[in-house]
Parts: sequence; C-alpha cells; structure tokens
Amino acid sequence: MKTWKKIWIGIAIVVVVAAIIGFSVIQSRKGVVQVQTGKVVKQDIASTVTASGEIKPKTFANIGANAFGRIVKLYVREGDKVKQGDLLARLENVQPEADVAATRAQLEASRTDYIAAQAGSKSAVADLERAKADEERARFDYVRAQELYKAQLIPKSDYDTKKAAYDSANASLELAKAKIAQMQAQAGSAEGRIKQTQATLRHASDVLSKTEYRAPFSGVVTNLPVREGETVVVGIQNSPGSTLMTIADMSVITTEVKVDETDIVNVKLGQPAEVTIDAAPKKKFKGIVTEIGNNALLRSTGVSTSQSTGGSQEAKDFKVVITLQDPPENLRPGLSSTAKITTATKQGVLSIPIQALTIRQKGDLEPKKGKDKSAVQAAAPEQVKAAKEEIQGAFVLRDKKVQFVPVETGITGTTDIEVLSGLKDGDEIVTGSYKVLRTLKNGASVKIDNSAPEKEEEKS
Repeated sequence: MKTWKKIWIGIAIVVVVAAIIGFSVIQSRKGVVQVQTGKVVKQDIASTVTASGEIKPKTFANIGANAFGRIVKLYVREGDKVKQGDLLARLENVQPEADVAATRAQLEASRTDYIAAQAGSKSAVADLERAKADEERARFDYVRAQELYKAQLIPKSDYDTKKAAYDSANASLELAKAKIAQMQAQAGSAEGRIKQTQATLRHASDVLSKTEYRAPFSGVVTNLPVREGETVVVGIQNSPGSTLMTIADMSVITTEVKVDETDIVNVKLGQPAEVTIDAAPKKKFKGIVTEIGNNALLRSTGVSTSQSTGGSQEAKDFKVVITLQDPPENLRPGLSSTAKITTATKQGVLSIPIQALTIRQKGDLEPKKGKDKSAVQAAAPEQVKAAKEEIQGAFVLRDKKVQFVPVETGITGTTDIEVLSGLKDGDEIVTGSYKVLRTLKNGASVKIDNSAPEKEEEKS
C-alpha cells in the first residue's frame, strides 16, 4: 500500500474517533442544568421591619386663637426657647379690660350693699332687744293694773292707759321682728348680687385672659405663621381657627412611622430600632418602640378607617412611634426618617439564603406513573386538589443531582431565613439563578457554577 493512502486512512480513523468522543460528551451533557449553590450554615439572624415617617417631638402644642381680635404684640420669634408661663402674644383687649373694670366696680358696690345690710340687721337686732324689754315692762304694768282695777284700787282710766301701753309695746316688738327679717333678706339679696357679680367678673376675666397667650410648657417655638397687626379668628364648625404658633418640647424626640398592615403583627412595645434621617444620612440613631396605633390608616389619605364613611380595599398602614435615644440638638420636626425595627433575634440557628426557598406542587414531586388520559380525567376531585397542594422547600445537591426537600422556616432576616426542619448543617443547596429555580425539576442533573456573573458592561 502506498504511503499517502496509509496517511489518509490514519487521518480518517482519528476523525472518526474524535467524532465519537464529541458525540458522547454532548449526549452526556444533555439534561444537565447549570446552577449556583450555597451551604446551610449556623448564624445569628435578626428579623426587621422597615418603615418611613418623620421626626416629631413627643410633646407639642398648636397655640390656636381663643378669641377674635387683632394681634398687637408678639413676644417671640420662630426658634426662640420659652419657659412655661412666658408671655407669647397679646391681642387687642380694650373692650375686655373695660368689662373687667366695670364688673369689679359693680362687685365693690354689691359688697358695700351687703355690709350696709349686715349693719342694718345688727341695728334691727338691737331694736328687737329694746322692744322685748319695753314689751316685758309694759306687760308687768298691765298685769299689775289688772289686779288693782279688779280690787277697785285704781280708776278705769289708769287701767286703760296701762293696757294701751302694753298693746303698743307688743306692736313695737312685732315691728322689730319684721325689721330683722327685712334686713336679713336685704343681706341675702346683697350676697346673691355679690356671687352673681363675681361670676360675671370671672367671665369677663376669662375673656380678657384669652387675649394673652402664654407657654403651656417649656420648649421651642417651631412654627410662627402670624405677624403683628393680623386679625385672628376662633374656629367654628367645619372651619378651623387661626393658629398663632407651635410650641414643641424638644427634650424628647420621636419618629412617627407608618408600618404596613402585614408587618404590624410582629411589632411590639419596647423593641429596639435603628433610625436614619435624610438630613443626616451618615448617622444612625438608636430608638425604642413606645407607641403602636390600634386603628389602621388609609394609605392614600392617612385617615383612620374608623373615621372613613365608606369601605375601602386599599392598602393600610399603622402608626408606630419610636422614641430616639440621645437625639442631636439640631433635629427639627418634620424631617424625613426611616426606621428599621428589630422584631426578633436568634443566635446560632440553621439558615439558608432567602432566594433558595421555592414552591412546588405536591403532584410535581410524586414519581410519574404511566397513566392514560382517561384515568387522569377520572381522578377524584380530592386527589386533584391534593396534587395541587403547594409545598415550600429547597433543592439539596446529592450525587450531582438535586432533590427537593420540604423546609419549615422561622424568622426572616435581611438576606437569610431560619430553617426549623428539613435541612441539616453543611447541606449544599441550590441558590440560583432565579430563572433556574423556577423551572428546576426534582432529580435533575446539575452542574455547579459559582463564579461571579458578568456585568452588563463587560458583556457589551
């Protein structure tokens, strides 16, 4: 055989062998899924709830108008610190002051009348005592005159004189008694006028006091929307009154956040929180949950559901107040804030990445048996329902294949979730990709690729 024929035969044999090997490799790789994996590990997990809101002082008061009038003097400016009882503002008060002065004068007159009535009553009492003495003396004279007249020792004219004197003394006694009653009535009337005038004075003084506004507690003037010379009005139904200013006690600062209705069940009083403020992005502040709202708030309007007249299926929030610990002095009410509330913590528990959890129907996990179409259609509704039951679990890597294992979970952290049962420490589980986890079949062959994914810029 010629040399060139031998060369061609050798080349042909090499090509055939290479084709056979390539075909075998391709066939062996059919059905192999490329996955990313991770380990079941023990670590500390903290479950958190994140919510947004704004900074608010724990104690603040909107000083509203108590009377109609013009502002004649403002004693503070926005940002000023005030103490309890400090004078803040004064309205025009000419008429209320005049009413108070007139009522005080009337009260003094009523007191004078009462004193005069008491003096008259004392004088009447003295007159009564004198009338009693005169009546008693006249009665003795009359009784003696009766006895002498019966004994015919005195003439009838003397007897008649004594009788007339007794009747006159008796009438004077009754008059003195009546005068006492009159004086007591006058004193009672004067006392009633005093009480009435005192009530009128309290009313006038109250009207006058409403023209002056004092600090209800020590704090800072955080809002001053009015100016001197402006006229303020009292609020009436469906019409709010004028607000002169807002006083806030900045010694205790809170952040009021709105927590989603699905998370509020995990929030409890006393739980720690970490608060970030947009105005101080590089700082984190510690806080404690001190108040949890009982009524849901409509997310679109912020109105409580108990105050809403119509039903609504929109999302709802609950108010949660977090008291900051050691807040800085430069905080201002209304600053936007975000709170991360720690609702539960566990140490040294089994955990897996959250993305490793997936859902499969029970029927997809059962071994496939040869069933014709009519048999499937004839299956009982209970069996169909049981086959559609969803099971939570993770895919565990075993002998280059994956096995779906039902998993019972506990608290959820930021990136990991606690495993209560189903997995053990060191198990290798499928963590990605998300697209693969959605379609991965139980028992599928897999190939591990834990290399970092390429960025879009590198691909382009």
